[in-house]
Formats: sequence, C-alpha cells, structure tokens
Amino acid sequence: MRVDSITSQVKQPTKTKQKRWSRFKRDYELYLFLLPIIIIYLLFKYYPMYGVQIAFKDFSPSRGIWGSEWVGFQHFIDFFNSYNFWTVIMNTLSLSFLSLLFGFPAPIIIAIMLNQMLGKTYKKFVQTVIYAPHFISTVVLIGMLNVFLSPNSGLINHIITMFGGEPILFMADEGWFRPLYILSGIWQETGFATIIYLAALAGVNPELHEAATMDGASKWKRVLYVDIPSILPTIVILLILALGNIMSIGFEKAFLMQSDLNYATSNIIPTYVYEMGIQKAQYSFSTAVGLFNSLINIILIVTVNRIAKKMTETSLW
Repeated sequence: MRVDSITSQVKQPTKTKQKRWSRFKRDYELYLFLLPIIIIYLLFKYYPMYGVQIAFKDFSPSRGIWGSEWVGFQHFIDFFNSYNFWTVIMNTLSLSFLSLLFGFPAPIIIAIMLNQMLGKTYKKFVQTVIYAPHFISTVVLIGMLNVFLSPNSGLINHIITMFGGEPILFMADEGWFRPLYILSGIWQETGFATIIYLAALAGVNPELHEAATMDGASKWKRVLYVDIPSILPTIVILLILALGNIMSIGFEKAFLMQSDLNYATSNIIPTYVYEMGIQKAQYSFSTAVGLFNSLINIILIVTVNRIAKKMTETSLW
C-alpha cells in the first residue's frame, strides 16, 4: 500500500505537467498574443529597475552604476531634510485629492444620465461631443488654455472686462493653477471615462428595472437602488486604482502649465524630479525622490485594497 501511494504521488506531478503542455499546445495562439505585452513589460517596466540602485549610490556617469560609491539612504535623508520637502508633498497631495474628489464622480454621473436618455440619435451625439476632448493632446490643451485665458486677447478676460472687471492673469496666478488643472482634466477625461460605467450599466438586468417600475419606483429611485448597486463593484475597483496612483500626477500637463509666477503651487513631485534630475543633473537624488513616490503609491494601493475588501468584499486581489 505504501509503495502504491508513493507511486501515485510521483505520477500526479507528471500528469499535471502533461495537462499543462496539452493546454498550451491547444491554446498556443492565445499565448502568442500575450508575447508582445510580456516583452514590452520586460523591456520598459522590469529592465529599468536595474537602474533604481543609483538611488542608493553617488552616481557618476563616468564610473557607471556599479562603479559609483554606495551612500545608502543619504539621498532620501537629504530629500526629507530639504527646505521644500513639505511644499512638494502637499502640492502633490492636494492636487491629487482635489482631482479625485471632483473628477472621479463626474463620469459616474454622466454615465447614469446618458443611460437614462431615450433618444438614440441625441445620445450618440452627446457621447461623441464629450468623448472628443480625450483625443486632444496635452500640448494642444495647454495651448487652448493660453489662448482662451490670455489677459489681452482671451475670450474669458474679454467677458470679464465687458462687465467692468479687470483682466486676470489666470496662467500666471498661483491661486488659479489648481482650479485650471482640475477643471481642464475633468473636461478632457470625463467623457472617455464614462465608457467603462456605460458598459457596466449595460449589464444591469432589465428585469430589475421592470420589477422596480411595477412597484412604483421613480427614475431617481431606480438609479439609486438598481443602477448604483449594480455598478458598485466597478466603482470600487476604479477607486482603488485611482487612490493607488494618488501621487502619480501627469508630468506633462503640470510642467507645461508651470511658470515662475505659479511655481509655489505647481511644483509637484514629477516636476521636481525633472528639475533635479534633468536640469540640475542630480541623478541619484532625483531617482531617490521618484522611488519614494513609487513606494507611497504601493503602500496606498495595498492599504485601500484591503480596506475595500473588508467593507465591500470587492478588491483587486
């Protein structure tokens, strides 16, 4: 009996390997589709991790990564002790949280409104109009802001002066940086973000709406008690991803909107890394700042995922 049990234990891994190999041969086309993505991730996501070690070294291009002197956590300490540490952190957090606070609910509201529209032609027209800004590049978007908000020839300032006001330097005023950044982001990305929620709403069982209508539920109550609970898992997953990237604000937009006059509020971690790494050639220091930013994002996404799993039983993993 003992010999038979040992033999069966040896045969089980062999059978498992055979099943895996037969499954691979059967679906090899699907694995070939995955191959380009795997190669891209290996080249552009994992291979660059080799250079992260310069955050712990006094990197010199002439010596190379391995030849540079090891300094441990000195660059992190220098960043924590720098005079603008809290300014950069608070600018990044405030801009991220405000963008999330005002930007995250917008596509949910728009998707629910579109889902309630009965006229198909008008619905398609509205969808096309609100999707279009997503395909405008960041450079063009900032150019549009400069044109419309110009103190001399901008449409907005012309309207202000028509009513007796004084022209406002929107793009140079540090107080206007965050509102312009957030509002332009909502205008550009809300329409495209509604696609996911519209797809989730399309999967809602029509019988639930029919039953609610027979019970006398109004449109508002059907949205509140049928639509929103049905798309809640999608909302939670996207909220986890958004909170996990709370420190990863887009560099291009902030950099293009940044000037010496609004530097106090526009100086965030991505622009600070660019300034220290590219403009001032402090490669190790800027790498340490970027690594610190990534670690904060990892901690946030793990924490938020765990909280969401306990509260809603919906999570990424």
